[in-house]
Amino acid sequence: MLDNLYKHLSGTSTVPVVVIAVAIMLLAGFLATRITKLLKLPNVTAYILVGILLGPFCLNVVPDYVISGMDFISDIALAFIAFGMGEFFRFSTIKKNGAKVALITLFEGLAASVLVFVLTFFILGLGLPFSIILAALASATAPASTMMTIRQTGAKGDFVDTLFSVVALDDVLSLVAFSVAISIALASLGGGFSAGDVLIPIAFNIMMIGIGIGGGFLLKFLMAKRSNDNRLIVSIALLFAICGIGAAVDVSPLLGCMAMGTVYINVTGDDKLFKQLNYFSPPILLLFFVKSGLGFRLDALVNMQSSIGGIPLLVIGILYFVVRILGKYGGAFLGCLVTKKPKPVRNFLGFALVPQAGVAIGLAALGARILGGDTGSMLQTIILSSSILYELVGPALAKLSLYLSGSYGKEEAEDNPEKQVVPIAKPTHEEEVAALKQKLCEIQNAISVKEYARSPEEEAFLEATDLSAATEYNRRKFINKR
Repeated sequence: MLDNLYKHLSGTSTVPVVVIAVAIMLLAGFLATRITKLLKLPNVTAYILVGILLGPFCLNVVPDYVISGMDFISDIALAFIAFGMGEFFRFSTIKKNGAKVALITLFEGLAASVLVFVLTFFILGLGLPFSIILAALASATAPASTMMTIRQTGAKGDFVDTLFSVVALDDVLSLVAFSVAISIALASLGGGFSAGDVLIPIAFNIMMIGIGIGGGFLLKFLMAKRSNDNRLIVSIALLFAICGIGAAVDVSPLLGCMAMGTVYINVTGDDKLFKQLNYFSPPILLLFFVKSGLGFRLDALVNMQSSIGGIPLLVIGILYFVVRILGKYGGAFLGCLVTKKPKPVRNFLGFALVPQAGVAIGLAALGARILGGDTGSMLQTIILSSSILYELVGPALAKLSLYLSGSYGKEEAEDNPEKQVVPIAKPTHEEEVAALKQKLCEIQNAISVKEYARSPEEEAFLEATDLSAATEYNRRKFINKR
């Protein structure tokens, strides 16, 4: 039915087909989240599953030329993800335990990569290009699921601080490892190695970091006294510019965008821009993950005849899933042991590092393009299928690790005596009334009526990002009574 509709619409132009296909992707992704929300699963899982269902190996709703024409979505989505990650690289936090966190990250990231490389190259004999790229992808961790779980539980403490820092550094390590792996893979496919094959891509990534640092300072300068709509325009323009430069030199924009976010948050302390971009980016991220699901080779995964080096793809995917978890947990355990982290952090940190989605899926798409052919598509299939499994079990493992480490609940109070609630005498009714009057006077003096003289568009935007509608209504009511 849709095939006939697409053929009719594409008689004069492909624009109607592209627009309708994108609308279907957005609506289907939204509807799928209604189901995953009931199951308490992350939205990423819903988006990938929708992509698989709409793809050529299931319902075949989205035409092939639309899928191939959406490659730019990957770079743009990764730019938003990377810029948002920069918010967590606050120098004040890094100074406290930066060396320990860096060491833990090296241990857990490299352990996962080394184990996957040993499995694929030495044990399964899958070839150097495929093995080294898959090993580099194994180090990446998806922060979204873990951070969502932390916010839901209200967890705090050394375990959470360490986890935040490790997750942020983890993707930096995976980007560097991926850049080196791609260089070696290209040299191997070309029939020989040279220093330039490895050093030139690394030099380009360093250049991207420099551009991102400059972009962070430029963003600070351009943000001065801008309205919210112009702040969005300027920040997105700079992110797109970094994407374009990265595409021109054939490197990922992730490091550059992450550097820009890191510089901006440290020189301005302005986290509102990150909230505004988070408000703007969901449709782009939805299209990115759905598009990733569209490229999923479901037939190759379940068909035992599909293989790499004689090993069925399903077997490779299962082994990768298990070995990466072992590497993450074992590496995190050893890293915490070396840095003398407390026992709760050492024993359970690895469980919270299991999820893998955003960055790994984006890098897998880049790797698939470089490898090309069936090998490239199979690499992407393994990462996508394992990401779905990781997103299914990841949040549960993250919540379990937070609970067992005493980061929330009863255990937190028992393990941290200074955080225990000390009973205090209950104030009298007269004291409560006096304190309330004093507080109202302070609020009345602090609030300016001019603060609420905003345009309707700006009001709606701020309600969606920082303030709930109910809170805003109550504050308006209070001002009108003055």
